[in-house]
Amino acid sequence: MAVETAVESLPRWNTTTFYPSLESRPFRADFAALTAGIDALAVLFDRSCIGGADGGRPVKEAAAAFEAAVQALNPLLEKSRTLRTYIFSFVATDSRDSLAQARMSEYQQNLVCLEQLLTRFTAWIGELDIEDLLAVSAVARDYTYLLRRAQKKVAYLMSPAEEDLAAELSPSGGQAWNRLYGDLTSQLTVGVAFPDGVREMPIAMVRNLACDPDPEIRRAGYYAELEGWKNAALPLAAALNSIKGEQIVLSSKRHWETVLDEALFNNGIDRETLEAMHSAVREEYPVFRRYLQVKARLLGEAKLPWWDLFAPLGQAARPWTFSRARDLIVEQFGAYSPRLGEFAEKAFREGWIDAEPREGKRDGAFCMAVRGGESRLLANFQPGIKSVLTLAHELGHAYHNLNLAQNPALNRESPGTLAETASIFCETLIRQAMINKALGPEKLALLDAGLANFTQQVVDVTGRFIFERGLLARRVNRELSVPELNELMLQAQRETYGDGLDADALHPYLWAARLHYYYPANPFYNFPYTFGLLFSLGLYARYVKEKDTFQAGFDNLLASTGRVEAASLARRMGIDIRAPGFWRAGLKTIAHTVDQFEELAEEDFQGM
Repeated sequence: MAVETAVESLPRWNTTTFYPSLESRPFRADFAALTAGIDALAVLFDRSCIGGADGGRPVKEAAAAFEAAVQALNPLLEKSRTLRTYIFSFVATDSRDSLAQARMSEYQQNLVCLEQLLTRFTAWIGELDIEDLLAVSAVARDYTYLLRRAQKKVAYLMSPAEEDLAAELSPSGGQAWNRLYGDLTSQLTVGVAFPDGVREMPIAMVRNLACDPDPEIRRAGYYAELEGWKNAALPLAAALNSIKGEQIVLSSKRHWETVLDEALFNNGIDRETLEAMHSAVREEYPVFRRYLQVKARLLGEAKLPWWDLFAPLGQAARPWTFSRARDLIVEQFGAYSPRLGEFAEKAFREGWIDAEPREGKRDGAFCMAVRGGESRLLANFQPGIKSVLTLAHELGHAYHNLNLAQNPALNRESPGTLAETASIFCETLIRQAMINKALGPEKLALLDAGLANFTQQVVDVTGRFIFERGLLARRVNRELSVPELNELMLQAQRETYGDGLDADALHPYLWAARLHYYYPANPFYNFPYTFGLLFSLGLYARYVKEKDTFQAGFDNLLASTGRVEAASLARRMGIDIRAPGFWRAGLKTIAHTVDQFEELAEEDFQGM
């Protein structure tokens, strides 16, 4: 089904290829099968003595137990993923859907049992002699990365009873606060002062006004958004404080030195890599500030206010509608490789995308794997360059899922640092194609859109990291009030944006607007975006030089992100992620784009 807009119909995703409805017999049967499968897995674990100490067991018996476990786990995880994505497709697009909310609550209760069994499996692996296991089992060798990570992770597990209790409390703890965040923000509406009167709008649509050509509408949207977040700040601060408090307690009980150390492990990198990247980023702050200062001048501002970060510059020859975006993406993905082009065409044709902003729908954009190589993509499309690039980005995630689908479920979990590889690469393909075809004002607009995005992924994301680090340091002692959260966010923005923005027009409520802070199992869901951008820019530079041989290696890299650590994958491509020089090289490509932007801007200034 699609809803007519003034320009064209925007699609909603098709979920009927999985189940007719949440009340259908096939759905109920698969949900019951998931429950039965989890029960059967628990019986298998008991029968195979998976759990607790395993010293002295003959290695062949341990190998047989491991092989039986993975044979049972993989289809169970497949079914769990499909059911979760199907249910969440309703919750994400209409948080008022009480049936979907009930099904999600039931699913999460099942997930508690599955998570407990997975933790038990990890603890058991930690007791094994991995080298002996790998020597006797070809199946185990297919899971070498999983086994070696489990051996490291077992040092950071609580006792079995404590891990079970943490899993049981999660649905009414961090997950509940996350659900509150999603429900509250998807239903949040605010009045915007348009020239013809005040209009009540969902917060997602209000945030889209940041891309409006009219400066007065952008400004009105900014102040309306701040007012909306101010009105919702008390429950959102409670959610944030509670989620961060839970992360601190669990990290401490699991013997992590800090929450950041746990996040680094989960993302497959170390502190040396993070500091190499952040030190290179800090060196380049002046480049990004120069871009923002040039943009301010083009807009006739002494300093760029927050509401003009995404102000469109130049002028497109034709509006970037959804249908035009679709045609460009399919064409350019196909120019890169027939496989990618056919994949994108299939995603559009078969209703994988929900693009229409509406009340009750979650803000932002994301991609969810469903089954096999199939995904579902959520966006809040507004005609413009930013939305075109967002579509390309999310389709890149879907393409990554396609490549991962050749692996068993246990080998598909990519760390956040690598999860952005295909998305940003595909976004870069489209942005470069648009720039290469553009002239004059349209080229200026495209360079600006790219730089606005780079600024978000590097400067803004680093600010979000600084905020979270400061929040966690203070949350150890007590909860933070709304004014304290606002000031902490403003400090982070001043440190990163510096004189690139108007210090009197920043965004104190960004902590409320960024859903990434509210994922209980993913602290520091920020630095992986900077990593992903700079890593992908490095890969794109390699593609430009080696077009004939790059594609097969790239697809292989995507298929391997769940079974090889980030540093090893990077070495395959001749990259040392622990060396600041690699990160500086990626940032220099952005600096070159700033130079191009400034040159075109100077032509505009001279024509005034």
